[in-house]
Amino acid sequence: MPDTFQDDFFADALPPCEKRAGNALPEETPQADDPGERRTGRGAIALAPAAAQYQELAAQLPSLLRMGVSTWSYPGWEGLVWDGAYDSSVLAKKGLTAYHQHPLLRTVCIDRTFWRPLTASQYAAFAAQVDDDFRFVVKCPAGITDAQVRSEEGKPRESNPAFLDPGLAIEHFVQPTLEGLGGKLGVLVFQLSPLPWSLLSHPGLLMDKLGRLLGAVEQALHTHPTVVVAVEVRDPELLTSELTRTLKTHGATFCLGLHGKMPPIEAQLDMLRALWPGPLVCRWNLNRLFGAYGYADAQKKHQPFNEIRSEDLHTRERLARTIAGITGAGQPAFVTISNDAEGCAPRSIALLAQALARLSDSGSDRHPKPSS
Repeated sequence: MPDTFQDDFFADALPPCEKRAGNALPEETPQADDPGERRTGRGAIALAPAAAQYQELAAQLPSLLRMGVSTWSYPGWEGLVWDGAYDSSVLAKKGLTAYHQHPLLRTVCIDRTFWRPLTASQYAAFAAQVDDDFRFVVKCPAGITDAQVRSEEGKPRESNPAFLDPGLAIEHFVQPTLEGLGGKLGVLVFQLSPLPWSLLSHPGLLMDKLGRLLGAVEQALHTHPTVVVAVEVRDPELLTSELTRTLKTHGATFCLGLHGKMPPIEAQLDMLRALWPGPLVCRWNLNRLFGAYGYADAQKKHQPFNEIRSEDLHTRERLARTIAGITGAGQPAFVTISNDAEGCAPRSIALLAQALARLSDSGSDRHPKPSS
């Protein structure tokens, strides 16, 4: 039988995607439903009993796969992840104690770091809430990965002199995460915000700056070989061989960024093929039907984030095949999903897990290691 998953991942011909638009707003700033009678809570938060139903499904998933959400402080997940009603501030501080016990949730993306650096002690507080097998995906502060200084409304004001500064990245991002998270650090994500034309029109200059940053990060991580470094972009113009060469030179990978500013998943897979063999890092942020600047519309439709309201079967099935192919060839995969992908991140993860289990049940789960 042909290796379906590896054929999907490495073949040139890919199925067409649905015509949709899309983009992103800060999933890092969760919009909660009406607080009502929520616990402001001093006691421990417990996992919802209903989560136990996923234990058998979790056992069918690749051991190299880690799935999780982007931001976990959503009261709307009561009965899905949380055992009761809690205020978002309580969940932000203590929610990981319950979250990490969910059979399907083996990682989480700390998004708040994009807006402001955290200290080692803050990271350590998160690490103390989870078991040793759990891994964190952490985003570098925008003060380092955004080429422009922006107003509170997000409009560019001036050039950012700290853009891709290696020293600042090590001091304010890499070192605190290593110190605070220790062996529970899984992925460092450098998300490049939309770039001005002055940089997009000079890719050589941009790659030089990125290369110096990644070189410094590589050196800082030389005693932490399991930590994955991933670069996510917001400009399709950067999906080039120049970027893959820069990433490969410094042992980094490309992060699949699934949202409206970027092409659909199948149009980004060539980046991973060029970097093969290597891990998968994917952040499924926003359903393409909401357009390139559609986070506000997605939040309005999806609140309180407890149901699938914008199903994206195409992306889910394509992502499942990609995960199966990569993990089947012995490479790790980190996949985080936002509520704005389909309406409810925990339910999206369960559906993705079911899609993976169906692929395994089909008997096509044998993956010969491809040549690089």
